[in-house]
This record gives sequence, structure tokens and C-alpha cells, in this order.
Amino acid sequence: MRTESDKSDVPPSFNSLEEAVESLFGRERTIVSRKPVSGGDINEAYALVLDDGQTFFMKQNAASALPSFEAEAKGLLAIARTKAIGTPQILGLGKDPQGFSFLLLSMIIPGQRIPNFWEEFAHDLARMHSFDLPEGTLFGFEEDNYIGERRQINTPHETWIGFFRDCRLEMQFRDARDYFEPEDRKRMLYLLDHLDAYLIEPEKPRLVHGDLWSGNFMTGGDGRAMLIDPAAYYGHPEVDIAMTRLFGGFSSQFYEAYQEVLPAEPGLEDRIEIYNFYQVLNHLNMFGSAYLPAARQVLRRYGN
Repeated sequence: MRTESDKSDVPPSFNSLEEAVESLFGRERTIVSRKPVSGGDINEAYALVLDDGQTFFMKQNAASALPSFEAEAKGLLAIARTKAIGTPQILGLGKDPQGFSFLLLSMIIPGQRIPNFWEEFAHDLARMHSFDLPEGTLFGFEEDNYIGERRQINTPHETWIGFFRDCRLEMQFRDARDYFEPEDRKRMLYLLDHLDAYLIEPEKPRLVHGDLWSGNFMTGGDGRAMLIDPAAYYGHPEVDIAMTRLFGGFSSQFYEAYQEVLPAEPGLEDRIEIYNFYQVLNHLNMFGSAYLPAARQVLRRYGN
């Protein structure tokens, strides 16, 4: 299966944007145009055009944001290693003396979707979720990364339920604690203590995108889905399916086709709500009380 990502394990790092351009495209190349690209709300994004017409994509943020770009690159590389689904090629990253950090990627020029776009997207994702990780891989990731602008804790665990309890729900609820009344805090403790009544242990960890909503995939030049902006880790594939349904959902054809490859076990609907509770809490911590009613609804359903 095709992928556009760099096959190396470590993307090149540069001490300036100028150094990156010279190394990647040649000493004689210069940037002649910097066009803002819409879509993100954390980083600035640009289409950079060189004097010979080549175009590539740059994410830019404060110098202190370099770890988030490093984490994103590692997530893209992990997805690329599965050879199951497309991602942009990682060109490099680094800090510039002018005080910003950057991540350089190939420019995705959207094509016309193939007629069976949603079915093929689902099959590609299911193949990624079926990729066999090295023996001994634990639930978590090699290091922490980011979910939106917040740090995502990926401390390795031997069990999926333990990982999701400790590194997903408990961490987010602790940060959101002041939003909740004492009764809701009791419900949360109950849910954490009884999480194994709702979630199931997978046979082994699988790579997940970690933040798979409609804003984090694009249609590539070949008309197929490509994944962007991962918050990748080794977990249960159901978290990706849950996330696709959080903000309106994908096409019904997508879910039907995914089930053809990886059929769901009973009780998926309850698990989806609990998995998305993590995302709701994260949004509560990032954006405030607008997400509090949705969080309380989950606690009142599962917390007693």
C-alpha cells in the first residue's frame, strides 16, 4: 500500500529555515512566496514557493513548540511504517534564529475523490490498525506527544484498560477537576474503579492515529485518504473509530466497510462514549465550560 512519508526513522533537523531550504532543495534555491494556509488553530501554516516553482508546506510556531513538531513527525513516521495509508512526506524540522520553530512537509495537492473513497479509506485504516507491532510493544508510545495543544501522556502499560485509565481519563479529569461538583467527582472515581466493566482488552496493542476527526485527513492527489496531524500511540483501534463519530461522523459507507475487515465486538456503543469522554475532557481543559454538559452526561450515565 502506498505512502508518501519519509521512510527514515528520524527526520532531518535544521538550525534555520534557510539551512533547510539549501539542504533539501539546493544552495541556489530561495523562497519567493509564503502563502498562508487555513485549517489549523494552533500553528501558523504556509505554502512556501521556491524560485523554481517547487512548493512545500510549513507549520510554524514559537521556538518552544519544537517538541510538538518532533512528536507529530514521529507519529507520521509510525503511520508510514505500516505502509497502509498515505501521509505527507516529512522534509525536516527545526528552530530558526528569528525565534520560531518549524515543520516542513510535502504539499498535499488534493485530487478528485475516487468513487469508492469512503470504503477504501476504511479498508486502509483497518489495515493500519491490523499492522503487527514488534514483539513486546506495550500500550502507550515511546514518549509523550500532544492532543491539540495539550500534552498527551503515553507512559507504557501492560494493559489497555490500565493505560486508558491512568494516561487518558485520570490525567484529563485531574486537570478539569475544578469544573465539577463533588458528586461528579465521586462518579468519576467510580468510573475509574469500574472501567473494566465497560472496556475490553485487545489481543495486543495496535497503532492508532489518536485524533482522527474530519479535520485530520485529506484527499491526496490519487483521490484516496491521507492522514495528517496525528497524536499517535499504541492502543485499541476502537479509539480511532470513536473519534470519527465525535463531531458529526463519517459516511455510513466508511463504518460498514471498516467492519468488513475488523468486525466490532459487542458493546461498542458504550465504549465509544467512554473513549470520547477523553476527548471531551481535553476540549473542556482547552476551551472551557461549553464542554461541561457533555462531560457530566457521561459521568451520570457510567459513574454509578
